[in-house]
This record gives sequence, C-alpha cells and structure tokens, in this order.
Amino acid sequence: MDILVNLQAFLATADTAGFSAAARKLNISTSVVAKRVTQLEARIGTPLFHRSTRQLRLTEAGQRYVHRARGVVADASDLLSRMGEKGHDLVDHLRIKAPTSMTVARLADAFSAFQTQNPRLKLEIVLIDRPVDPVSEGFDIAIGAFPHSFGGVVDEPLVPLKRLLCASPAYLKKHGTPKHPRDLVEHRCLSFMPTGPEWVFDGPRGRITIQVSPLLSSNEGHVLARSAIAGNGIALMSHYLVADALRDGTLKPVLRDFPIPELWVKAAIPERRRNAAAVQALLTLLKTSLAPSL
Repeated sequence: MDILVNLQAFLATADTAGFSAAARKLNISTSVVAKRVTQLEARIGTPLFHRSTRQLRLTEAGQRYVHRARGVVADASDLLSRMGEKGHDLVDHLRIKAPTSMTVARLADAFSAFQTQNPRLKLEIVLIDRPVDPVSEGFDIAIGAFPHSFGGVVDEPLVPLKRLLCASPAYLKKHGTPKHPRDLVEHRCLSFMPTGPEWVFDGPRGRITIQVSPLLSSNEGHVLARSAIAGNGIALMSHYLVADALRDGTLKPVLRDFPIPELWVKAAIPERRRNAAAVQALLTLLKTSLAPSL
C-alpha cells in the first residue's frame, strides 16, 4: 500500500500547493507528507515539485502525472470499497466537469443529493463551458452537450436538450417579430458564447445557418435570460432556463416554424472508469433527476 499512500500524498500536495496544507487535509504530520512525496520521486526517478520557501509548484513531470495518479487512486478506492465489509457504501473521489448554467439551474441539486446518499464519497466539481477530454484533463466524468468525441472515452447519453428563440413582448412590439431566420441579421441578438453566433435552424426545405452579430454574448445562460426578459433582444436559449418566463408570458417563443436542432446532454467517461461503482451510481441519478429532458 506504500505506493497508494505516496500517490495520495502527492495529490494532496498538488491540490494544496504545500506540505503543511496537504498534511492538514490528510490528517497526518507535515514530515510524513514530505517523506511520502520524496519516496515517490525516488521511485519514478524525477522531481514532481519545484520547491521554494514560498510554495511548491508542479514540475513538468508532476503536471504530466497528476491526472493519471488521480485515476489510479480513484480506481484503487473503488476496488477497496467493493471488497470491504462496507462495500455497499461508495468510497471514491470523483472529479466532474459540468457546464456552468446547467449546474446552477439543475445539476447542483443532483450533486447535493448524490453526496447526501453517499457521505463517504468525495466530489470535485469544476464548471467549464467548453469541450473537455476527460482522459487528458483528468476528469472521471465530463458533462456537456458538445458533439465532440475523444479516444479512450465512452459517451453516455443523459437527456435531450431543447433550445428555442425567445424575446420579451416589449421587444417584439418595438422591433417587430422576425418571420424567417434571415431576418435575425436586422435584430438585436443575445448569444451563448460556447455555441457561438452561428445559429442553425431546421426549415421546411432543410437546414438554415445564420451568422448573427450579438448585442450581448455570455457564457452564463441566466445572464442572457435576464437580458431577454428586460427587452434587450432575441435570445437563443435552452428551454429549461426560460420555462418559467415562457409560462408567465414575460418571454415569447420566436420563429416556431424554424425549430433549433436538438442537442443531447451526455457524460464523457474514460473507459477505465466506466464501470466504477460511483460513476455508475452518479449516471443513474443524473438520468433520473434530469428526465425526461432539459
């Protein structure tokens, strides 16, 4: 077990940028942490940290190994939890990538419920609004709706993501209602930065692509929704973010005859982590809590 505890010391030191902070995190002495990291460096034959009186910084080798080490420790924890007397309790460390707006609106409650159900489970949730290769960036699960795929990664579909154009009644009264997607180039548009200003529609004669010049761009959907409700423009939004506003009439659908192609929210999982008990349990909860769709 020496290699496992040495890897745990390495990861704690990398996460906290110091032996003392790592010692507090692991509830052991600072000298023990430093000794374990030194043993690991001797084992692999290269320094993992640049040491100074102010802080520790990962060397190039340390940066290269930290994500792989995290995976090894997580795999070992999963195996031990399955073998132990309390195998029904999940004991693992999940590093999760999730989109900002979706997490704030829907996933945060799911993650909280998951940890309540599994109190011995450690979660590290990182909010990123771009495609992520979970293998190279060290994630156990990367949640998103981008159509990217990566080698050594399994894509697990979760729920469909419905999107639409919408605007406030005040905006439509003042600026008019577009009849065709090409009319949008003359309108004030509010754009979600991760998907960009190229808006795609399904028309009666096939797919239509329009390049808009956004008045407002943001990587946070709630910002766009509030701006649309305030009458600042037409927004391309995920339905779950504006469902209440559509029900109460503060936002109106636009261009219903030209629907936005549906995306699928998926979980990208490294193949080696696919069958981990904690990963499978989280996938089950996500599918249940997000169903039937966003």
